[in-house]
Amino acid sequence: MRAVALIEKKIKTIEAAKAQISAWKVTGKTFSFTNGCFDILHPGHLFSLAEAAKEADYLVVGLNSDQSVQRLKGPTRPINNTQSRAIVLANLMVVDMVVIFEEDTPLDLIKTLMPDVMVKGGDYTIEQIVGAKEVIAHGGKVIINPIVEGFSTTQLIEKIKK
Repeated sequence: MRAVALIEKKIKTIEAAKAQISAWKVTGKTFSFTNGCFDILHPGHLFSLAEAAKEADYLVVGLNSDQSVQRLKGPTRPINNTQSRAIVLANLMVVDMVVIFEEDTPLDLIKTLMPDVMVKGGDYTIEQIVGAKEVIAHGGKVIINPIVEGFSTTQLIEKIKK
């Protein structure tokens, strides 16, 4: 099978993701979860994804849909559409699965998939992270990775405009 076909297979519906995760669990494997818009991929994203991938056997990325990004970031976003962003993420070796969600937060997706480890980047407390209490209550853990200073999609867009 060509690599392109394998990459596209990393992009799953929620139902297909549940089935794949069940298969991983049967073999004793764990998975970490992170999420975001990933509109223009930059080194801060790459650092965060690599750190998240270190936490378990597999990394699942929840990706905000175009409509979700617009509600969160405004009418001029995203720059890249959902499928383009999903394909870019699926091309990364550290990413094992991409699941697109429509809501503003990944709470329903987190409750459905129930990761072993949830990883967020930023200056959050665990109490502020959507889904953290559910993951912890289920026996999982939540990790907060530091932000890589100097990298921001919004800053990149502003720089391009100039």
